[in-house]
Amino acid sequence: MVVVRSALWGALIGTLLMGVLTTVIEVTTPSETSSSFFISFIAIGFVSFLFGGIPGAVVGTVVGAIRNAAQRPKHPVRPMHPPFPQQPYDMWSDLVERCAESTRRVAAAVQTVPNSPAKEWLQRISEQLATELDDVRGIAQLGRALGAVDRQHPVYQRLLKATHDFHAFENEVGRVALQMFDHPELDQARTHLEVLEKQLPQLST
Repeated sequence: MVVVRSALWGALIGTLLMGVLTTVIEVTTPSETSSSFFISFIAIGFVSFLFGGIPGAVVGTVVGAIRNAAQRPKHPVRPMHPPFPQQPYDMWSDLVERCAESTRRVAAAVQTVPNSPAKEWLQRISEQLATELDDVRGIAQLGRALGAVDRQHPVYQRLLKATHDFHAFENEVGRVALQMFDHPELDQARTHLEVLEKQLPQLST
């Protein structure tokens, strides 16, 4: 509505100004021929609208658009959310998670083995591995408590060795599980299971 009103006012003012100017010129300019008042009025009106009303409407439209943009309520600036506090890098969590991944993969591998007494033994070994993982978490907690940040620190080196041992144990369980697919009998798998069971206490030491 602001733009329309400005355009109409511009056309009206432009027509009036041009009409006054045209009338003054008409009156002050001598003419050899006389024309009727009605014809002069029509001519002045046409010239005033053509050269005053139309340009005035254009100018009024531009002014109205500017006013309309200035009056338009601005979108409130949304407050920026404070950035999430970044947790300091914990070199211990990475090693613990690698051991936890090996533990989960061992448990998943055991579930694929055909049911047999040998599988039950392998499941017990998998459960004991979870206990070893608790010891790994304890070692990491010790490193945090000491504030150790040096990767050459004895606690870090012990945890790094445990990570390698867990990964090697995971590979060994996979090899034994593959053999149990062909020979699920306990007698066939006994030697391999005994070796795995003996390795367990050494994983976190």
